[in-house]
Amino acid sequence: MYKLYPHQEELVQEAKNSFRKGFKSPCIVSPCGSGKSVIIADIVKSATEKNNRVLFLIHRKELKDQIIETFKNYGVDMSFVDVYMVQTLVNKLDKIERPNLIITDENHHALAKTYKKIYDYFSSCLKLGFTATPIRLNGVGLSDVNDALVIGKSVNWLIQNNFLANFRYFAPEIINTHNLKVTHGDYKVSDLTMNRIIYSDVLKTYERLAKGKKAICYCPNVEFSKKIANEFSESNIKAIHLDAKTEKKERESIIKDFREGKIQILCNVDLIGEGFDVPDCEVVILLRPTKSLSLFIQQSMRSMRYRPNKTATIIDCVGNVERFGLPNLEREWSLEGETKEQRESKLQDNPKTCPECFAAIDKKYLICPCCGFEFRAEQEVEIDTSVELKEIKENDFSFRLNTKDWKECKNMKELRNWCIDNNYKPGRAYYLGKILKLI
Repeated sequence: MYKLYPHQEELVQEAKNSFRKGFKSPCIVSPCGSGKSVIIADIVKSATEKNNRVLFLIHRKELKDQIIETFKNYGVDMSFVDVYMVQTLVNKLDKIERPNLIITDENHHALAKTYKKIYDYFSSCLKLGFTATPIRLNGVGLSDVNDALVIGKSVNWLIQNNFLANFRYFAPEIINTHNLKVTHGDYKVSDLTMNRIIYSDVLKTYERLAKGKKAICYCPNVEFSKKIANEFSESNIKAIHLDAKTEKKERESIIKDFREGKIQILCNVDLIGEGFDVPDCEVVILLRPTKSLSLFIQQSMRSMRYRPNKTATIIDCVGNVERFGLPNLEREWSLEGETKEQRESKLQDNPKTCPECFAAIDKKYLICPCCGFEFRAEQEVEIDTSVELKEIKENDFSFRLNTKDWKECKNMKELRNWCIDNNYKPGRAYYLGKILKLI
């Protein structure tokens, strides 16, 4: 039986107060590792004890069993609860009892048509969302599906009060992702095989910074994930690849072995992300560049579960920190998200650069009109072993400038410091950076 901590109880009460104030669809915003599952379980139990039916929406089938187990362990009467993957429920809405409350896990997905179809069908029901990042990948806020944000404690507060582990962050100083194509707002998965997206020798960097510690490795594609797992294994470091096609029993066996220390490195693409329950680890290795703040937060903070005297290690070989700042960056959240100008700026096509003559040319060219270089549709991942990762600290993003206009900033460091000098929260730089095409 679980028991909520005071800050979790406070969040539950604030959510209930939102309903009492007349809001119909609030969204709880709380960092990864803040105890989302038990907070939701407490809310579900409170609702079902009053004979209210609850519909709990998930976006991945792998999450269903673990959330049901959490609910049962918390003492929830499951006869009043339906747990459905959105893609399954949307085709059988008339087959379930009408709920009194709909709770949406990873609520930043809720603007999708499938979610809206469910909400429209049960339009009279109260709704409650839960997310660490209340913004869509395209910058749109959640105002179309939520009418209030309930903000939980910050990452820094959770670290200072021993609810999350502190961390050290290592990354290369300069990363160029301008040649990576963007699809649906994030880097195209098939294009993540372009040359030189991985910086430093992954194996040697792990041995230098985190030798002997359990690590989760996030890779750009399945083939590369298997390759990295094999390289670790060949160096007598037990590693294994895991993906969505891994059978359930085998996956459970792998997770069990990882928990018991029989497996040291767990390689995957995006499987071990949102809501996926894995045993405690001390290290994450980021090998997948992304433009998704949500994905970055989920992956980079996976090693930050609290344990006494623990310091997590985040090894960022693709420079995601340059786009988003450190995981504990104080961010501003609003229902509106980004402005139309910011979204349009983000979606504008940038030219691609020829790696032979460095000419900036239109993306449509398969052969460079300046030097004749032929672009290959796909290239194998190459690792630039000449780059050694350095430790990134908060003050790396906070030196002062005399810049009078934010539009004069030439990089994200300058923009973050403009925000500090002008009394804006550092998170505002994330939005302004998109307008200036710095991220």
